[in-house]
Amino acid sequence: MTSLPRCAVLDDHQGAALASADWSPLHGRVEVRVLREHLADRDALVAAVGDCEILVVMRERTPLDAALLDRLPRLRLVVTSGMRNASIDLAACRERGITVCGTASGSEPPTELTWALILGLVRHVTTEAAALRAGGPWQSTVGGDLAGRTLGLLGLGKIGGRVAAVGRAFGMDVLAWSPHLTEERVAAHGDGVRLARGKADLFERSDVVSLHLVLSDRTRGIVGEPELRAMRPGAYLVNTARAGLVDGAALLRALRERWIAGAGLDVYETEPLPAGDPLRTLPNVLALPHLGYVSEANYARYFGQAVEDIEAFLAGAPVRVLEGPAPGA
Repeated sequence: MTSLPRCAVLDDHQGAALASADWSPLHGRVEVRVLREHLADRDALVAAVGDCEILVVMRERTPLDAALLDRLPRLRLVVTSGMRNASIDLAACRERGITVCGTASGSEPPTELTWALILGLVRHVTTEAAALRAGGPWQSTVGGDLAGRTLGLLGLGKIGGRVAAVGRAFGMDVLAWSPHLTEERVAAHGDGVRLARGKADLFERSDVVSLHLVLSDRTRGIVGEPELRAMRPGAYLVNTARAGLVDGAALLRALRERWIAGAGLDVYETEPLPAGDPLRTLPNVLALPHLGYVSEANYARYFGQAVEDIEAFLAGAPVRVLEGPAPGA
């Protein structure tokens, strides 16, 4: 009897993959297993999935580079959540005859989490909630205001545009900047959203700076010591995009020396964030474990379309293809 192709779903931390979609179309056609723990050790990962023809990967949690792909000779299909994954070596996949497919990803969940971080920081939500739970002081902080303040957006794409609309609803003035942002694109977002005169101008004038750029060679480290020093002492930095946009050492110094009031972070250079990392304990940091895309609707998209991608691949007509095998592979 011919064995079924094997599929491993990686890094399903919440054990939500199978419950978020209808996997029944694959029953009797594919053997599906779920790995809940992140396997950073490559030997352990290869031992767990080396017999698989299909991998379903969550965002950029598990890098698939050429060296790892060489140790997975059975692999023929990779499905990633979202239509972009910088941790997959697409050229190496093509050379090895591996098809890579993606899924849709909503911009609403990261928009909403961005505002959870902004509101949590400005109104000292975690401090007051912890004091209340522990029987501590009744009202120990004075919250800041958003109305009449300035929101600076580094990036005004799908997510940045939504964040801008919420900022306007709160009565904030909105400044935006990115390397190629134009007056015309900013004007499309309506009154109250203006193009900053430059990156320095954005950081100098904003009470909250929120990052919404794609990480690339051009944008890596785009927020460094000069930008952080330009911020007001009472201003906040929020990053729900990619950790690599910010110089991590400069950010730590800015937080420890109080160049800025604080930071709201959902992304880190190493994930999961190591237990001893100072970002876990600095009092002026509101840190979350990369939850920007983690919502019921987004998981339904990810895993529902992962099933569709696998079905289409089995039928010989892959969909949402990011990379396909090289000719003759």
